[in-house]
Amino acid sequence: MTSRFTELAIDCADPVGLARFWCAVLDYEVHDEEDGLVTIGAPVVPEDKDRVGPVPPTLTFARVPEGKSVKNRLHIDVSPSDRDQEAEVLRLLDLGARHTDVGQGEVSWVPLVDPEGNEFCVLAGRRP
Repeated sequence: MTSRFTELAIDCADPVGLARFWCAVLDYEVHDEEDGLVTIGAPVVPEDKDRVGPVPPTLTFARVPEGKSVKNRLHIDVSPSDRDQEAEVLRLLDLGARHTDVGQGEVSWVPLVDPEGNEFCVLAGRRP
């Protein structure tokens, strides 16, 4: 038996706001919300329907008192599913992402940060 990747926990100052951003990025919905903790994931499939493919991991945003202080040791990569990389980057910038330079040099991916400064990359040419 092995383990499956089912959830990524992200510390933040504003769980509701960051969950809203990532719901828009990933076309996710809020699955659970309580004081200082919001969990989002792929839309729930009605009971009489089957999900095609593996179940994507959920993201849980937990309020913490301290702010982000250094580059992430772990980050999310996203791949556009219905547009090219440039169009997806523009969409994410409109949602509140910002460009960042983490010393990557000339690469095929575009490094961005979410509204709380967490790095993530937009890949090119991959389809989920």
